Amino acid sequence: MTWKAPCLAFAVLLGVAPTATGRAEPNDQHQVRTSTDMADHPYLGMWITKDGLIRQELLPNGRYDEARGSRKSAYQGRYEIRGNRIEYWDDTGFTADGEFISDVLHHGGMLLYREKQVK
Repeated sequence: MTWKAPCLAFAVLLGVAPTATGRAEPNDQHQVRTSTDMADHPYLGMWITKDGLIRQELLPNGRYDEARGSRKSAYQGRYEIRGNRIEYWDDTGFTADGEFISDVLHHGGMLLYREKQVK
């Protein structure tokens, strides 16, 4: 028997199967929030730096849109939230993460606040 998908053959030999997204499910005590249950998530909305130069909107469909200075939609991609951690996958392939601490988003060496907190 010849396997046309060596990765699948390896997964079968190990007794594991990839998920629909092609990656293993996280072994994390926190539930992964998907786009179907993000509509009421407390971290949704606009997050901005104190100077207003970086503006990141977490959308209920599991996508984000980040503006930098006058450049709208400088970065776009998807995100997942696990507990107080957030992971980003930019549409260009760049990945990043962050953490929500006391209603402040710590991301890439920056502190982002809810839009209403900065005004």
